[in-house]
Amino acid sequence: MVKPLRLNDRHQQILRATVQHYIATAEPVGSQTLAQEYQFAVSSATIRNALGQLEKAGLLYQPHVSAGRVPSDSGYRIYVDNLLTWSDRQSRTVKQKLENEISGDNWHFEALIQRMGQILASLSGYITLITFPQTETVHLRHLQLMLLPSHQILIILVTDSYHTHSLTLDLPATMEAKEEGELEQELAIFSNFLNAQLRGKNLSELSHLNWQELDQKFSIYADFLQGLQQQIKPLLQRRMAGPLVVHGVSKVIQQPEFSQLEQVQMLLSLLEQEQEQLFSLLFDPDDCWDSLGNLGQETSLLMGEMAPRSRPVVTLRIGAENPLESMHPCTLVSAIYRQKKVPVGSVSILGPTRMVYQQTIPLVEQAAECLSEALSKN
Repeated sequence: MVKPLRLNDRHQQILRATVQHYIATAEPVGSQTLAQEYQFAVSSATIRNALGQLEKAGLLYQPHVSAGRVPSDSGYRIYVDNLLTWSDRQSRTVKQKLENEISGDNWHFEALIQRMGQILASLSGYITLITFPQTETVHLRHLQLMLLPSHQILIILVTDSYHTHSLTLDLPATMEAKEEGELEQELAIFSNFLNAQLRGKNLSELSHLNWQELDQKFSIYADFLQGLQQQIKPLLQRRMAGPLVVHGVSKVIQQPEFSQLEQVQMLLSLLEQEQEQLFSLLFDPDDCWDSLGNLGQETSLLMGEMAPRSRPVVTLRIGAENPLESMHPCTLVSAIYRQKKVPVGSVSILGPTRMVYQQTIPLVEQAAECLSEALSKN
């Protein structure tokens, strides 16, 4: 069990220096290094003692017995939440740099997203992930219900961007006794009914659809509608996950954390085979409608207590705070961009937990703001 530790000024200074030195060098940090490179008004022995206390508190650890200390996920969380600061002037400088990169052209928004991804990957050295707008700009074009030989129903959804999504639904018990021809005819009628009710609605409307009202309009199919709701609602809540812009993979695999082939394969598997789960972390429509805040654990300087804090626009998941095991060596920094006040997509940077947070956080925040302004103008 991690022993609670009240962090005094010395603990905070030494933890901040340890994290910053490790971020810069990727080398475990010892007391002698801190004494030589940082102007602490205490001896090397005092620093060594403080490092030991921080390790017992679970904020640092030793990868090897004879090595220096390395920040843990909890150590990074304390650093980001309580020890890291940047000025409004720094944020304005970052935003101006981004605006300079995208100014001068009448950008199509898709091209703007691609360009923003390239800029962020170049400036951060990490992977950039930007989702395309998912609500106001995407509408249902067509819905089709088809009977399968397995006595299941295939549901096909087509958006106005001609993206196609499908799922299967077991045939309701109330319809199993019907002949195949009769079922096909009724499914065609029901498809027409749903198209008449739903066609042209944006996906934000569909995710908050009044299924009871549809039930009343077509009460004979109440059981079928109930099953349809359970199957289709999660899909609609994901806003038909569109293309995910990914840049910077070649840069991030140059980091020491990805020096082994197995680590690189895990990262590539995340980006190629786990995109649906990854997308739900980048852009959760239900969470976006609430006040945006830090999705990771908020921790006070007294370990084990929760500190009331103002909720920032940027969200961070550090190490094991990420629900996907393949992301445990990583930190995900995300911010939502909006069309007017409607959350439509996200900007994210994915890198090792040994991330330059002071640079990455303002980059993500200001990139989301730039995209929100561009999308709202368009």
